[in-house]
Amino acid sequence: MKITRREFFRFSGGGLAAAGLGVSLAPVQAKAEGMRIRYAKQTPTICPYCAVGCGIIVHTVNGNVINAEGDPDHPINGGTLCPKGSSILQLRDNPARITRPLYRAEGAKEWKEVEWEWALDQIAARVKKGRDTSFVRNNKNGQTVNRTEGIASVGSAALDNEECYLLQKLLRSWGLVYIEHQARI
Repeated sequence: MKITRREFFRFSGGGLAAAGLGVSLAPVQAKAEGMRIRYAKQTPTICPYCAVGCGIIVHTVNGNVINAEGDPDHPINGGTLCPKGSSILQLRDNPARITRPLYRAEGAKEWKEVEWEWALDQIAARVKKGRDTSFVRNNKNGQTVNRTEGIASVGSAALDNEECYLLQKLLRSWGLVYIEHQARI
């Protein structure tokens, strides 16, 4: 007897159903009874890893994150998460997470911890220097353009709409024209 792949699956599924192996295909209601998330506060949020914007429910007890899972009511992911989203709990509770700014001087081999104030001052000084050295007031036709071509920005999908709006305003006020976003790449 010659059987196609499709017929094989149809006969196999029918055979299992006929055998009544006690396998129910009915939806199962999840219960948090006795689980560690039973008394936890649930907070819906958005996954920060990519531009898709999957919904996540984060469970906290006394401000500590104890669980993170896909939001079944979210229209984008319907409760499913990719491997990165599934490991989001490690984003906060990872012993290898860097929590202070690091700096490696030119020619140095080692990174060293620095203060936030110093790091922010360095960033501001370098942005100003880059802007000042590459600022173009007029193009070759004499038209006023007031732009800098020496700095570019790539936005993050972890930013919400309001943060993206403010970042866009800031970058445009500096005269940047090379502005991109992860969601478009």
